[in-house]
Amino acid sequence: MVRIGEQVPDLRFQVYHNDEIKEVNLADFRGKWLILAFYPADFTFVCPTELEELAELYPEFQKEGAEIISVSTDTAYVHKAWHDTSPAIRKVQYPMGADPAGKLCRAFGTYLEDEGVSLRATFIIDPDGILKAMDIHDNSIGRSAREILRKLRASRYVREHEGEVCPAEWEPGKETLKVGLDLVGRI
Repeated sequence: MVRIGEQVPDLRFQVYHNDEIKEVNLADFRGKWLILAFYPADFTFVCPTELEELAELYPEFQKEGAEIISVSTDTAYVHKAWHDTSPAIRKVQYPMGADPAGKLCRAFGTYLEDEGVSLRATFIIDPDGILKAMDIHDNSIGRSAREILRKLRASRYVREHEGEVCPAEWEPGKETLKVGLDLVGRI
């Protein structure tokens, strides 16, 4: 399983994007921030609420230099069918990753072997392919796209401002904390 501070693996997988099915590699996204939003399955209850909220905030993620890829163990053809039939999913303009064999899910530690689906999980990867943040939780709990965006902005800020860290609830424009030599290792 990939851990914080480690390089993510260069895995290939299919995506449904812009009415097309194509193969991509995680390395294709180097040079920009990448949000991987794992979810259990298409045609479910909580998942479309999350993907729709991400779709509504997608322009904000793009302004931050980020791409979003939603990932489930469904095929790209199932993603297309869901996109074609669901008003909520029709709003999705970001790539929808297909992981029917569970390769991505296993690499990121989200795969539920007994069920053949992923846990709900979010990973923020920096432009160098390094994992900066992750959140994995039970499938009965939906996540907040606004909080993912806030974490992305904080991740960007500390990358661009060496020696500064972002306190709880930090938003752009709010004060950060300076890391002094006496605080190194105790952040």
